[in-house]
Amino acid sequence: MPGELPPASLRLRIDRQALADNWRYLDSVSASETATGAAIKANAYGLGVDVAIPALLEAGARDFFLAHWGEVPAALEHAEGSQLSVLHGVRTPAEAHFARETSVLPVINSVRQAALWSQSGGGACHLMIDTGMNRLGITAADVSDPAIQALDIEIAMSHLACADEASPNNVAQLARFRECAQSVGARGLSLSNSAGLMLGPDYHFDLTRPGIALYGGAPVKAMRGKIAQVAYPEAAIIQIRDLSPGDSVGYNATWTAERPMRAATVSLGYADGFLRALGRDGVLHHGDDTLPILGKVSMDMIIVDVTNSDVSERDFLSIPFDLPELSARSGLSQYELLTVLGGRFDRTDG
Repeated sequence: MPGELPPASLRLRIDRQALADNWRYLDSVSASETATGAAIKANAYGLGVDVAIPALLEAGARDFFLAHWGEVPAALEHAEGSQLSVLHGVRTPAEAHFARETSVLPVINSVRQAALWSQSGGGACHLMIDTGMNRLGITAADVSDPAIQALDIEIAMSHLACADEASPNNVAQLARFRECAQSVGARGLSLSNSAGLMLGPDYHFDLTRPGIALYGGAPVKAMRGKIAQVAYPEAAIIQIRDLSPGDSVGYNATWTAERPMRAATVSLGYADGFLRALGRDGVLHHGDDTLPILGKVSMDMIIVDVTNSDVSERDFLSIPFDLPELSARSGLSQYELLTVLGGRFDRTDG
């Protein structure tokens, strides 16, 4: 590095206390005999495992779930005293070897994976049972397969497809899960994600696996007011210019000034997770001032109306990030809003 890196023009404050409090709330919703885990895949849903894991450990979480083996090294740096598991299982002997070397438990998803795990030396693992999502997991017909019966299963789990809806699929999946789980000899059972927790204790079993709700998402209305916002993004103004009537802004000239105005170009775009769907009728804020977005979002920039705001170049503007509200307005899922946050944000713990 030839010199000291200047401060970033994008900031993302992670409210560590809110994250911990969200876990505690979800733990309080769980049945008394149920442990509450945490999904930390996709770099803790885009917010950073370096902040998320210590906060969740301090709150009381001990079971953490990743998706890829490539996510393990970063998580291991912070996960002492906890159990890491990888949801995608073991596809190759190299993955099985890595699992054993790191003491990370694979979630076995097929008869082939079960055979591979046993052939590589076996040991404790989890097992995913597909009960109607048709994504990952063994089928009901696979339960009796010798490769499955030979596994040393810590947790048998499944995943609810419609937990955020009042759907008959939830009851059907619960029944299939109970039936299949009787035949696999697991030491514990797990079914509920964030939304599944709100379906009641019949769905909780021995371990729950919340994800989105930890990070400020509310997949069901019952969580509104209970789950706190965790992520607070901000972006800096790069340039301010005066617009005259007839001046157009942005790609395809979709917005044109009808009066003299001041416009600010802001260091934020879809490369930072601020997709064009967020620009439609979107706003940023400077203190109590609301700054409407003008024209289309660019890859690295947006333009906002600052006519009635006392702002200067280099000032930071706050980006509304109440996940349920932003999702409803943009049509993007709460998961998308979080996980597409780019790597250019200076993430701070506060």
